[in-house]
Amino acid sequence: MISDCHMHTCFSDDSNTPVEAMAEQAISLGMKRICITDHYDMDFPDGEFTLDTAAYLRKLEEVREKYSDRLDLCVGVELGLQPHLKEEISRYLNEFSFDFVIGSVHLVDGVDPDDRDEIKRTDEEMYREYFRFTLECVRNIRGFQSLGHMDYVVRYGYQKERDYSYYKYADIIDEILRELIQRDIALEMNTGGFKYGLGFPNPHPDILKRYRELGGTMVTAGSDAHRPEQIGYQFQTLKQIVSDAGFDCLTVFNGRKPEFIKI
Repeated sequence: MISDCHMHTCFSDDSNTPVEAMAEQAISLGMKRICITDHYDMDFPDGEFTLDTAAYLRKLEEVREKYSDRLDLCVGVELGLQPHLKEEISRYLNEFSFDFVIGSVHLVDGVDPDDRDEIKRTDEEMYREYFRFTLECVRNIRGFQSLGHMDYVVRYGYQKERDYSYYKYADIIDEILRELIQRDIALEMNTGGFKYGLGFPNPHPDILKRYRELGGTMVTAGSDAHRPEQIGYQFQTLKQIVSDAGFDCLTVFNGRKPEFIKI
């Protein structure tokens, strides 16, 4: 099984799963390595997605020791990116040690895209603004190793993927991909898109192919699991997508340094 490098536990506001349950499921699937990446979204609406980082790190170290003979458990975090948080994110990552940091954009103009009553935009307008916001974050924020679920916003469109394609937003998506490559930031392939009924991971395979064409070399794989049964979701399909795009390796991180695993 491919290493699953994006999953959440009871330390995230949107999961109640014990860390041990995620480790046990990964072992039962034959995984040798996973990375727990609980949410920390600073300045999120309504104060959601905070993280008691000290308690979190203590717990992960405890579970890492417990399963050390059966599973390599890496310590990660999924940070919500917003440009005005640049300095705060830098201070946070200097204070705490992680193996892997996912940088993800979860908001459009400070609003959760799941709350469409607050976003007075068409799907096209919302998607374009999300990509613009992502580009600004990638250009200005340092310290994360992979850009999470790049076209995540499509999950929340009125029409979802019906009128969406890489080609429609290629101008700004290409800018994002070039920035990732220039800054040695990996592109995450997140199978959560399948769970939301999109029929593809986030980002769309056409974006992954374009990343490869532009010279991208680092791809991380994550299920975005919030429950044990979601670990490794659609990973066989993902493996084929990554291979079809021209990659023969996936990237994992230890001590925030990349390692390449043959697929």
